[in-house]
Amino acid sequence: MLDLLIKNGRVVDGTGNPWYFGDVGIKDGLIAATGRLDQESREVIDAEGKVIAPGFIDGHCHSDLLILDQPFSEVKMQQGVTTEVVGNCGLAPAPYLQKTREQLKSYVASVIGTTEWEWQWETIGEYIDVLSKSRPSENVATYVAHGALRISVMGFENRPATESELQDMKALLEEGMRAGALGLSIGLLYAPGSYTKREELAELCKVVAKYNGLLATHIRGEGNNLLSSVKEVIWIAEQSGVSLHVSHLKAAGAANWGKIEDAIGLIEDARSRGMDVTCDVYPYNAGSTMMTTILPPWALEGGIPAVLERLEDRSVRERIKRELRREQEDWDNLIHSTGWQSVYISAARTAEGRALEGKHMLEISEMMGKDPEDAMMELLIRERGNLSIVYFHMSEADVRKVIAYDKSLIASDSLGCVTGKPHPRSYGTFPKVFAKYVREEKLLTLEQAVRKVSSFPASRFKLGKRGLLVPGYAADLVVFDPDTIRDTATYQEPIRFPDGISCTIVNGKVTVSGKRHTQERVGSFIPAQHHCVHDGCSRVT
Repeated sequence: MLDLLIKNGRVVDGTGNPWYFGDVGIKDGLIAATGRLDQESREVIDAEGKVIAPGFIDGHCHSDLLILDQPFSEVKMQQGVTTEVVGNCGLAPAPYLQKTREQLKSYVASVIGTTEWEWQWETIGEYIDVLSKSRPSENVATYVAHGALRISVMGFENRPATESELQDMKALLEEGMRAGALGLSIGLLYAPGSYTKREELAELCKVVAKYNGLLATHIRGEGNNLLSSVKEVIWIAEQSGVSLHVSHLKAAGAANWGKIEDAIGLIEDARSRGMDVTCDVYPYNAGSTMMTTILPPWALEGGIPAVLERLEDRSVRERIKRELRREQEDWDNLIHSTGWQSVYISAARTAEGRALEGKHMLEISEMMGKDPEDAMMELLIRERGNLSIVYFHMSEADVRKVIAYDKSLIASDSLGCVTGKPHPRSYGTFPKVFAKYVREEKLLTLEQAVRKVSSFPASRFKLGKRGLLVPGYAADLVVFDPDTIRDTATYQEPIRFPDGISCTIVNGKVTVSGKRHTQERVGSFIPAQHHCVHDGCSRVT
């Protein structure tokens, strides 16, 4: 007898093949059978008029701490997401050394969320243990974050690593890979990642290559330096022999719109040489990050406490103002490319700051009677550096090109803070793909879209038997109405669950049904299915 039978649906199996009318049977957390099934089942769901698909996999997000705080994970479960990949952009709460814990906490606060409670881990393996004990409703996989490695060993020093420091970072990275991490994530836009030369990164990636792991990268520049930045990470991957995944590929700033075709061309050229390179994309023309990202890299040396002390110095503030008002060759000046009117506060720490959420910086500067640069720095001081922003810097045409690119998968890049005015991608990414780019614009077929959010990320991140509706695979599924699925989250009202999703099933258990969480918490940590080839061993982690 089956545990669950989903009948009479349009089965989209995740392969990209055409859908077919059929049923899916589930037993003991696995898919037992597909097709026209005539079997008894303890529970039956009638999916007539609806799509039965593999559960969606969010291959790039920042829910590292949010999952611990909110183990029901409704923000994603309501979208049909059954697995999240964390530890991205070099930002993660592990690993760390006790002496650098507070530096790491302040570094990640604006991106991965709350840091008020005690961290009960130091290594990646210990973080995974805490995560597993929290009994999340969804499955989780993680990278080792380069920013955490460098802060653990070097703090925020703007210099190359010594040989001893490099070996220490390699040891921490090795521990993470053995614990089941997917690979290494780097954030070259963010300090201290931005202080790292490509040769140092290539050395670290040789550890990842031993495990046939993945290098995921927020490239150094997404504006004027887009193409040179893509070339840089391709060089790192080529030198180290590691597979490469370019995170949230985009062209930032109106002057750079259209360059996305050249960036895709660089990926295609690398693939033609036998390199394994892919990318991901979110379906919005605005991004979201921390306010400190606006500052020049040199201003971020020493971490947030040093930044705040620096901003009290009038001469330093004047230098920052001068640099923000002109284009820079060696770092991405987000303000010069987008303008202050394109940046708004999405989350703040204090009540005074929260009153500004949803307002753009030009408006705020007028309210404060200060230049936008001074207003930004005043807010950083007042909020102790803990400010999240949304900024509009992409063209819809470029977004569509990356979504349509067959080497791209869909990911939300959602931050860990889901209060205030978070980017609507936190609540709407996956339904938006099906509403806008499948049903309305027909940029993708239904089958192509399902593949981009299921089997493609499952295979890319080596998540094992997930992402396909195939007997023996994990029973992660979503049932949705292709005619009504849609995102309802907007920039001004972003905290809204989507419409059109009937149920979300994780490891064989109905976890969300009709917008109601069933209280099931059967998610698990998914170790990457790496083939270990170092030291003469042969095993899968």
